[in-house]
Amino acid sequence: MSDARVQAIADRLWQAQQARTPCAPVRDQFEGDAAAVAAGAYAVQQVNIARQLAAGRRVVGRKIGLTSPAVQRQLGVDRPDFGTLLDDMAVVDGEAIDTATLLQPKAEAEIALVLERDLVHERHTVADIIGATGYALAAIEVVASRIAGWDIRFEDTVADNASSGLFVLGTQPVPLRKLDLAGAAMRMRRGADVVSEGVGAACLGNPLNAARWLADTLVRTGTPLRAGDVVLTGALGPMVAVQPGDTLTAHIDGFAPVRAIFS
Repeated sequence: MSDARVQAIADRLWQAQQARTPCAPVRDQFEGDAAAVAAGAYAVQQVNIARQLAAGRRVVGRKIGLTSPAVQRQLGVDRPDFGTLLDDMAVVDGEAIDTATLLQPKAEAEIALVLERDLVHERHTVADIIGATGYALAAIEVVASRIAGWDIRFEDTVADNASSGLFVLGTQPVPLRKLDLAGAAMRMRRGADVVSEGVGAACLGNPLNAARWLADTLVRTGTPLRAGDVVLTGALGPMVAVQPGDTLTAHIDGFAPVRAIFS
């Protein structure tokens, strides 16, 4: 895939964000087999991340998407994907989120890992992930899509930085030894109404499995996870569309609740 084609796709997504107007899907712009399409989509993602880094933003971690088997079947893929978290995507628990800055926002509850050691092996074990994790946090990821109507396939969301928007981290750090990540139940409420439910096992069987996949994948790309990185391990339940005035509260077993407030 030519550099000019990669740049053109990146420009389309970039302009959609700047204009606050979603664009048509970009999947028809990719060529080749599945591996070539995936490589091209990640190349597009990197162009727009590089733009933001050049403007002074900072990488603070990574997010894992497509961890649910049901979503993988829906999109016709057999693997997760990843995106990059930047410093200005982070929101304080309870801080108002301006929905006007987001395109087609939805929210999902997740478990975040905060690393205290680098993960640089070609192949990691779950023990490596546990040993490198300083603590876990409850989180709400606010996903967004530059693609109109969320009409996405694998290459659309990868090119669009895995449909990243913002993320809210809880403020209660919990060591992994105190958690059953696979068995942790999640309920997310809008006011008194439960709008999403799930469990840690929905995330590739265990959020640690998702983190292990990410660690291995990033070593192959030459950008390994480092100490201090935040890893959003994937949704524990269905995404929920949000509107101004909504307050979503995620309750995950073992953690204090975390809130996302939309203005």
